[in-house]
Amino acid sequence: MANLKKKTATKAKAPRPPLGGRGIGVRGAVGSHPRSTGNTASNRSVKKPAAKKSVAAKKPVAKKAPAKKTAPKLQGIPEQLLAAALKVLDERQAEEIVTVPLAGRSSIADYLIIASGRAGRQIVAIADHLREAFFKLGVRHIRVEGQGDANWVLIDAGDVIIHLFRPEVRRYYDLDAMWKGKGRG
Repeated sequence: MANLKKKTATKAKAPRPPLGGRGIGVRGAVGSHPRSTGNTASNRSVKKPAAKKSVAAKKPVAKKAPAKKTAPKLQGIPEQLLAAALKVLDERQAEEIVTVPLAGRSSIADYLIIASGRAGRQIVAIADHLREAFFKLGVRHIRVEGQGDANWVLIDAGDVIIHLFRPEVRRYYDLDAMWKGKGRG
């Protein structure tokens, strides 16, 4: 009996809720008395087992590989000229742009670009912008032929040659087929 008294003496009493906490109900029902905590003697002595946290199967998250730091592609002068020419042609709304790589096929240039303009004034303006772009890249000997009548303007920047045509003149000379290896009939 002495052991039983020690256990009850060490047990702390549960705090009581404030008056008027649990509503007024039928006498004797759990929680019906204003000072009742809803805990009976049987409820206090039984410990509820701790709920096990369910470990849901986690989907493997694909980790992104760290971005490889690759050295920037070294562009030679021909590739820089090609990129600048294509940018100008796109900005100035040239039509039907065809690029023919000539490296290994011809010694005259590394790239040949054939494009069309809608009118003579547009072709002359594109030629002027191409000359400025090549000049900014350090090319000093740029030859421009045919700006007077603007039917066919040739811009020769050494490694890149650009032919600008009016649409009907381009169809007549058909340089696309010649350089692509199809040839005329």
